[in-house]
Amino acid sequence: MIESAGPGLSTRLFVSLRRRDQRTKAELYLTGLLATEGRKSVRNISASLHGAGDGATEQSLHHFITSSTWDWTPVRTALAHALTERAPQHVWTVRALPIPKAGTHSVGVDRLYVPGLGQSIHGQLAFGLWCAGERLTAPVDWRLHLPGSWLNDARRRTRAEIPASAVPEDPDECAVALALAGRTTARPVVLDHVTARPAAVADAFVRAGVPFLARVTARTPFAVADPALPGAGAGHLPAGQILQALRGLRRPVEWPDPGRRPARRTSLVAAVPVRAGRRAHRHRLRLLGEWSDAHRPPTALWLTGVRGASTGALLRLTKYAARVRAEGEPLGDRVGLRDFEGRSFPGWHRHMTLASVAHAMSAVASVADIAYELPLSA
Repeated sequence: MIESAGPGLSTRLFVSLRRRDQRTKAELYLTGLLATEGRKSVRNISASLHGAGDGATEQSLHHFITSSTWDWTPVRTALAHALTERAPQHVWTVRALPIPKAGTHSVGVDRLYVPGLGQSIHGQLAFGLWCAGERLTAPVDWRLHLPGSWLNDARRRTRAEIPASAVPEDPDECAVALALAGRTTARPVVLDHVTARPAAVADAFVRAGVPFLARVTARTPFAVADPALPGAGAGHLPAGQILQALRGLRRPVEWPDPGRRPARRTSLVAAVPVRAGRRAHRHRLRLLGEWSDAHRPPTALWLTGVRGASTGALLRLTKYAARVRAEGEPLGDRVGLRDFEGRSFPGWHRHMTLASVAHAMSAVASVADIAYELPLSA
């Protein structure tokens, strides 16, 4: 269990770094992420630690992130174990992280449409796996979406050190692959990403035996699966239309909102058995709708394969994703999740790993109401 946010945590997480100099540099970089004001570039971190113009520290940290041989996977696994010990009733939440970029050389940069923003950006699109508990929220794993403009260009792949294992995938596939890879406990997954192919997403989670909720839009088509309900036999209809037609099924559900006042809120919720995809779907799925105003359309729509859960329990699961949006992402910006300025695939992953550790230290300190100790004196 994480007993404090001090050196004990970093020692535990960096045990896979077998060389002492690597552990020292990891703690130095972590200290810089926590102590540096503004953008967490290697140059700014070096200046914050040892003053501007310290070229030796800057070069050493740059090499540690971009060119060293240490594997980020064991660090992330250790981080996930540490956080789930402290938050045993957690939910895994997957969120897209758009990272705007001005240039064209950072790995994965392209013109990308971000559904959550409803617009295109020039930059990178990453997906983060967050451990979201009642009080503690922090990212534990990352997957960078790589467009065909990078994967199909041998020269760009070589320069960015993209591994041969990286294959083309759409954002849905990227998000699902992250959610199903290396999870430490069989807790539900909340895919807080607007899915373009809900039937394929449902198939992947059901085959893996993982309970899930995936965000959909009012335009996503489904077929009502219960012959006793209005709309059954009418083929595929927009999700918003289905829920509005069955709004008589809504029930009030109270849910905790610790970040606001009043701390408990109430929404209207309905869950409708549906089929996804154009073929008769073999999985038992439900379309979940949430209304914050009884006289307006639903404010949130989810497809779920979670069985045996009440509509209230399902709604409360979705609120873990809301906590990541409201609490986790602002803290992520403060510890530099979007700040890596290097160009390589391994460098990006190493930076994101250490930024996730910095996030966890800050989150644990906040929950415990203590001041975290920097791993190394700045």
